[in-house]
Amino acid sequence: MIQEDDASTGSGGDHLIVGQIVSGQKELFRLLVKRYERAVYGMGLSFFRNSEDASDFTQEVFLKVYRSLPRFEGRSRFSTWLYKIAYNTAVNGIKRRREYRSLAEEEVLKDEDTPERKVLRSAAREAVLEALADLPERYRICVDLFFFYDRSYQEIEVITGYPVNTIKSHVFRAKKLLREKLEGIA
Repeated sequence: MIQEDDASTGSGGDHLIVGQIVSGQKELFRLLVKRYERAVYGMGLSFFRNSEDASDFTQEVFLKVYRSLPRFEGRSRFSTWLYKIAYNTAVNGIKRRREYRSLAEEEVLKDEDTPERKVLRSAAREAVLEALADLPERYRICVDLFFFYDRSYQEIEVITGYPVNTIKSHVFRAKKLLREKLEGIA
C-alpha cells in the first residue's frame, strides 16, 4: 500500500501509483491530484484568466486523466503525459475565446519585501508582462512551459506537438524579443 509520504518519490512513484490505481486502488488518485493540482490550475489561469474557469479546467483535466489512466503506457514521465492532456484541453477551450495569459503574469510579492522593493518589483513585473504580451502566442506557450513549468524541449514537443527545433527556435526568438523590449529598463 502506498502512503502519502511515498508519493513524493518522483516520476517513478507516479508510475507505481498509476499502476495501483488501474489495478483497483482508485483512492490513490487523490495523491496524483494533490501533487499536480497547483500546476494544472496555474496552466488554467494562464489560459482562461480567472479562477472560476481555471478551477473548472482543473476538474475537467483530472477527470480526463482519471478516465485515461489505463491508456498511460509509461513511455514518458507521468507529468508530461498529464500536461499534454491539460494543454490539449486548454487549447480546445481557448479556441472559442482566443486568449492566453502567461504564468509569468501571476502576482509574486513577498511579505518580507519593503514597500520600495514591492514598488520596484511591481514596476519590473509590469514591464516584463507588457513585453510578454507582445510575443506571438506560440512563443509565449513555449516560454511558459520551458521557464515556468520547467519542461524540457522534448517534453514540450510531446505537450504541444511542435518539433523540438521549432520549440528551441521559439524560445530563442522569444528571449531575443524580450531582451530587446526590456533593454532600457534595467
